[in-house]
Amino acid sequence: MHAFAELLDRLIYTRSRNAKLRLIADYLKATPDPDRGWAMAALTGALDLPAVKPAMIRAMVDERVDPVLFRLSRDYVGDTAETVSLIWPDPAAPPPADVDLSLSGIVERLATLSRSDAPAALADLLDRLAPEERFALLKMATGALRIGVSARLAKTALAEGFGLDVEAVEEVWHGLTPPYAPLFAWAEGTGEQPSAANLPVFRPFMLAHPLEDEPISIEEFAAEWKWDGIRVQLVHVAGQTRLYSRTGDDITHSFPEVAAAFAREAVLDGELLVRGEGQAGGLEVAGAASFNALQQRLGRKTVSARMLADYPAFVRLYDILFDGAEDLRAEAWEVRRIRLEAFVPCLDPRHFDLSALIAAESFDALAELRAGARDAAIEGVMLKRRDSPYVTGRRAGLWYKWKRDPLTADCVLMYAQRGSGKRSSFYSDFTFGCWTEAGELLPVGKAYFGFTDEELKWLDRFVRSHTVNRFGPVREVEKTLVLEVAFDSIHESRRHKSGLAMRFPRIARIRTDKPAHEADRIEALRRMTS
Repeated sequence: MHAFAELLDRLIYTRSRNAKLRLIADYLKATPDPDRGWAMAALTGALDLPAVKPAMIRAMVDERVDPVLFRLSRDYVGDTAETVSLIWPDPAAPPPADVDLSLSGIVERLATLSRSDAPAALADLLDRLAPEERFALLKMATGALRIGVSARLAKTALAEGFGLDVEAVEEVWHGLTPPYAPLFAWAEGTGEQPSAANLPVFRPFMLAHPLEDEPISIEEFAAEWKWDGIRVQLVHVAGQTRLYSRTGDDITHSFPEVAAAFAREAVLDGELLVRGEGQAGGLEVAGAASFNALQQRLGRKTVSARMLADYPAFVRLYDILFDGAEDLRAEAWEVRRIRLEAFVPCLDPRHFDLSALIAAESFDALAELRAGARDAAIEGVMLKRRDSPYVTGRRAGLWYKWKRDPLTADCVLMYAQRGSGKRSSFYSDFTFGCWTEAGELLPVGKAYFGFTDEELKWLDRFVRSHTVNRFGPVREVEKTLVLEVAFDSIHESRRHKSGLAMRFPRIARIRTDKPAHEADRIEALRRMTS
């Protein structure tokens, strides 16, 4: 466990991407199986220890430490794992040295525990570990590493460390399970390359660059609407169907009707939506409800019959990666499009349709159509080079996303909360509201980005000097500061007192020039709902 704790510590304090790659690669090459496999599972978010929950850790600490002291310390430090690792008291007597404290030993012990047995076992481990090892254990066990390492970066480090192609690693990754013994055997030349054949594995998505000032020829690019759902991949192989999110999470159980309707061997790329009239407007395509409706289905382990009826899901298809066993990813987009157009009529139209292409004679004409997308509640336009293969990640010059301009509203700062990690010393999470016709200020959103480091320091000083109430880690402030908030869309919501919920809110400007009573009204925001 000590080597993994040291790796995390060094990664936290390393900014350079190349340096992070070297640290991970060196660790993987120097660490034996199965420890390095469990480390990769932790770094890529694939480690699941269901018996260990944050609430359990807090309750366990309350039994060892004064609860008031712990909460004050947690508020100051800004991170539960770091606070627990530092405040955990040493045992009265050294515990017997009869426990395997290797990374694999700890993971295998925690993975077999029930929720009732987990607190005692975790406390025993914390008694035996040094503070930096406790920190690593708690971060790993709760799946909240937040050390500036993405799953892609960890896989890249593995590939570079052992001289593999990262695309080949990605190709087989989701067909393997921790601690990845076949993967490391292949990496070291002692085993065959794992195969994804006959397994419904996830293939990483092709992504788009934001369209900035790049010159685009409308003759070389196809245009499609960018719908406001979530990107998904449908895989049917050897009688098995899986529905994957953009991050590779298996969400089949949340959308069983979509999975059940896809029974032809293929791999498809599309946008998961819910039927309704929130999206489409005057467009000649079947309507889709707003993202707020889709959220009712996301993350559910079981879906009731009423939920299936009230929020019927479907996929608007963008691309085809495999048709049967034939890999089409190296083909040009326009070739794949022809194959997709031939494939879609074989599918149930209740659960699948084809993303329509936008007919525009010029880039200016396309810009005019995009300008009207606000009324249709669409995110914007996708531009795809007609000769582009389907490649993993973002490749310059191939695909672009041209999102619509954000909506904005002037809101009043109401509450602030400290951030986590490097922002734990600053009030950086801001709740803001707008006025009702009766003069009441109601929360309409929360944002924690969009400002510069200097603006963050200014906002932190404002919160500290204008606090009127404290509620644990939250401060209520004088209702005097106006923030210009940008957001992608706003929807009706029964979960919020204002009746509204913003999508992707961020702070665009600090409006010290504007009095709070001139901030926007709830009714003005309601007129923006899609």
